[in-house]
Amino acid sequence: MRPGSRPRHALGFGGRRDQSVDSDLAEAVAALKDIFSKRGIPLTLTKGDPAVIDDLKKTLKVPQRYRAFLAAADPADVETVTPSEKVRLFSSDKLKAEQSSAAYGDLTSHAGWRKSWIIVGRSALLGDPYFLDTSKLDAEGDCPVFSVMMGSTLKPVLCASSFQQFLRILATAMEVATGFRQEQLDDEDESIFREALGPKIKTIDSAALRAGHWT
Repeated sequence: MRPGSRPRHALGFGGRRDQSVDSDLAEAVAALKDIFSKRGIPLTLTKGDPAVIDDLKKTLKVPQRYRAFLAAADPADVETVTPSEKVRLFSSDKLKAEQSSAAYGDLTSHAGWRKSWIIVGRSALLGDPYFLDTSKLDAEGDCPVFSVMMGSTLKPVLCASSFQQFLRILATAMEVATGFRQEQLDDEDESIFREALGPKIKTIDSAALRAGHWT
């Protein structure tokens, strides 16, 4: 168990152990739902199709905790809105197609692109992919989330040390963004937002803060 995490009281879905949500993941999803509701931004989470999730496990080797997320809260329509970034998460039925999407140009065919990298979202502002690195699984069946800039050399930047922490960072960023204009933002808005977000991320994932993606 990761230091500081709570005991894992699983919430089962269909009685399947590999598609159950632990308390930390459940709280991260709940926080995301709550802040979308408070800000009045549309959010659609559904229960993923078990057959689709099983296929993702076989073909993409999607890790256990992410499968649990898809089973309980498949992101049919989720796009965060902050002054510095808009992150769109992909639903389970679109996940396979996104691994070779033309939207990424030559990025996923780059010689340095690894089979262990699974794209789970994209920047709606810049098009940069967000991906799991399944070669770095932890004891909870979770793994880090990275991003890489489109049109650049292949240099992934850590966004979160686990997918659960990634969701918490997304929810926290949405919370910090409350009160900022959603459109016609300027550089000063973004600077103020990033400065306010940094201390919040530090309490969630200090490694992600040091990596500098969010700040």
